[in-house]
Amino acid sequence: MDSILIIAGENSGEKYGAALIHQFKKIHHDCNFFGIGGSSMEAEGVRLLFSIDDLAIVGIIEIVSHLPRLHRIFKLVLSEVRKELPVAAVLIDSPDFNLRLAKSLKKLSIPILYYISPTVWAWRKARLKLIKRTVAKMLLIFPFEKNIYKKYNIPAEYIGHPLLERIRTSFSKTIFYHKYGLDPEKKLIALLPGSRKSEIQYHMPVLTDAIKKINSSFNVQFVLVLADNLNETIITKFIPPELKKIILILKNDAYEAIAASDLALSSCGTANLEAALLETPIIAFYRLSPLTYSLGLKFIKISKYSIVNILAGHEVIPELIQKKFSSENIFRETEIILISPTGRLKMIEHFKKIRTILGDKNASQNAAKELDRLISSKTSG
Repeated sequence: MDSILIIAGENSGEKYGAALIHQFKKIHHDCNFFGIGGSSMEAEGVRLLFSIDDLAIVGIIEIVSHLPRLHRIFKLVLSEVRKELPVAAVLIDSPDFNLRLAKSLKKLSIPILYYISPTVWAWRKARLKLIKRTVAKMLLIFPFEKNIYKKYNIPAEYIGHPLLERIRTSFSKTIFYHKYGLDPEKKLIALLPGSRKSEIQYHMPVLTDAIKKINSSFNVQFVLVLADNLNETIITKFIPPELKKIILILKNDAYEAIAASDLALSSCGTANLEAALLETPIIAFYRLSPLTYSLGLKFIKISKYSIVNILAGHEVIPELIQKKFSSENIFRETEIILISPTGRLKMIEHFKKIRTILGDKNASQNAAKELDRLISSKTSG
């Protein structure tokens, strides 16, 4: 079979891409993928031109400062595309890079399957015009997105959320505590600071300050779940010596860690939904550079930032965004959740409803079938 281009620019997207490839190989054993991804996609046989770390940048100002490097990556990817002339392209999220690439792919008559819609429902709705011109089909992972694409007459399909295939725990909370030498008499708080280096930079100083306050007032212990694409040294340099003994850093057993926790302090993004599906109470947070935030604020069309609250349709979990993300506010919200069993149970009930909203579709399998249809329609046409 001819080659297929696949581009994923961040941690969760590349896992979804790997799962898609795994399912597609069940249909076509001889397929060849090349593009941008991480270790999960590489394990599925993708020939990587660049790593996800090269694209994992958040914020207008941050992107501007990296433009020369991003332009070089773009040119090299496009050069490889012209050599390979893939039968199709799978673009996963990362709209700043992927939508620009989509214009060039369209000129080369390469059909595009776009997996995970840009957040056009939150900001930059004008992207829908570009999507309509360039993308053969959009694969949606949230059911509420269907009406947006139907309104603009853009071919799109809700295929289910790929997290539903991944959220599994292999052993119980008791076994987790025993395996890692945790104290069963203490409550466990999971720290999910993000998967991008910029997120770690903005989040960890506030989190460590909050940990000091929480630790001095409650009988607790902490586990920090490190994203697959991050090195432990990126985290440890932000952890003061006096906290290193009380924070367990884990790269393995991530879902077991979250499921065993009484509370997750989680960066907005996929981690929020992971914690919700594992039915762990959450405090969501996010911080950008002040300039990036102020520039983007006027374009944002939503009042809630966490996908958990967006799916629920109202505030289910507290959100500490930008200036509200402070150690004092984290401590206050932590106190409320830890001392209120009723509030915790109510939050978990909302999480159960969110799982129902997402349904039980097999996203990766459906995505693979859509890619097969796209390629078949091109070859038969």
